[in-house]
Amino acid sequence: MIRLEGAVWATAGLAAGTWMYWRGFRSLRTRRLIANTPTARIRSMAMGLVEICGAVEPRSTVTAPFSGKTCAYWEVDIAVQERRGWRIVHRNRSGNPFYLSDETGVALVYPQGADCRLHFGTEEHCAGLMLPPCYSEYMSEHASPIGMIARLGQLRFRERMLEEGQRVYVLGTAMPKARARDVGQDQEELLATGTEGSAAARRSTLDHHLAGVVRRGESERTFIISQDSEKGLMLSLGAHALLQLVGGPALMLFGLGYWLMTLSAGRRP
Repeated sequence: MIRLEGAVWATAGLAAGTWMYWRGFRSLRTRRLIANTPTARIRSMAMGLVEICGAVEPRSTVTAPFSGKTCAYWEVDIAVQERRGWRIVHRNRSGNPFYLSDETGVALVYPQGADCRLHFGTEEHCAGLMLPPCYSEYMSEHASPIGMIARLGQLRFRERMLEEGQRVYVLGTAMPKARARDVGQDQEELLATGTEGSAAARRSTLDHHLAGVVRRGESERTFIISQDSEKGLMLSLGAHALLQLVGGPALMLFGLGYWLMTLSAGRRP
């Protein structure tokens, strides 16, 4: 007789093990891709898959929703506490492009679709029914109905961001910059004054001297933005690949062994 609880765990082990094994090969492929792609100077980077490092500069300043800090890019997630840990119920990110510069030139990075590996800027745990205004207002405006139901429990709020001057590693697809220019934008920049005028002039200068645009490619989908160095990123991917390539088959063997023993026992007279 098949026990329902054992069957559920065995089936879950087979599914999770298969998924982990696939993720292990994916992590290993990404690691090899990083190792085989030389770091390029921005001014001389070739079109196609490219690896660059540089300092972040905002193209348009955005405000991080939890901390209220100005930055070039932000990510947030909200998780609810469960018996086995935290379950994320909401994610959000800004999609604004930002500049990346080294001593040779400037590139424009479009972060949509990137695997962003950023350090936590803020993390706070709060009771869902007693949230500070910054979290309560955000959830009222952005969180899904599932997130609103989660307010009955303990919540975790995390925020990551890229601020001006921070150095990041980018592996993505380089493309030529757009040649077209909006006449209305030129007029606005010429008419702007004070701080806004200085920012517009700076943006216009950087746009004019762009070596190219880096984003997620159509054929090569790997696109990473990381605050860790290339060496640190490779160590992290190697550790994940090892864990997944060992843990995946172990879970698969557990699930398969359970079903084989169960079916074998069921055939005995």
